[in-house]
Amino acid sequence: MGSLQAFPADGYTARWDSWDREHHEELTLRWENEAWTASGVVSKERIQYVVRLSAMWEVRQFLLFRDAEDPDLWLGTDGNGRWGEMNGAHRPELDGCTTLAIGCTPFDHVVPIRQQHASIDTGVITQTININVETLGLEVGFRHYQRADGSRLSVEQRGITQQFSIDQYGLPLNIDGQFRRR
Repeated sequence: MGSLQAFPADGYTARWDSWDREHHEELTLRWENEAWTASGVVSKERIQYVVRLSAMWEVRQFLLFRDAEDPDLWLGTDGNGRWGEMNGAHRPELDGCTTLAIGCTPFDHVVPIRQQHASIDTGVITQTININVETLGLEVGFRHYQRADGSRLSVEQRGITQQFSIDQYGLPLNIDGQFRRR
């Protein structure tokens, strides 16, 4: 697969079901104020997330909502790899990370795919903030992305390898055993 197609100017919505079709996710991408906003609702974990991204798909802010109007977790980065909480507390253990993984959503793969699509043929390693939505714990990890063939990618994290296909925008289609795209 060559370059990824640009998202429509008026936004884009994607939906996934859990593999057993009992739970759902809806992701909406909007172009606003010269940047992207990704917002998702994940029914199984009963969470909402908002990720503000630069025009080049660099994470700028992350908000996680569980059961309150105010975010339960609100992280931001200066764009140079320095992370902190929105209350101003610097989180040096997160510095150097370029992306986030909630662990319960196909959106975890979209940012690295959009950022690094041209390099995936030879392999890309991303430093990732893994977020535990139950405890709000944060852990730094690494993901290795590589093209398996055509539009099929391989991602390895913590010794576990998954393969999945992506659409023309870089959004995952089915991730075996986890998600089915509607």
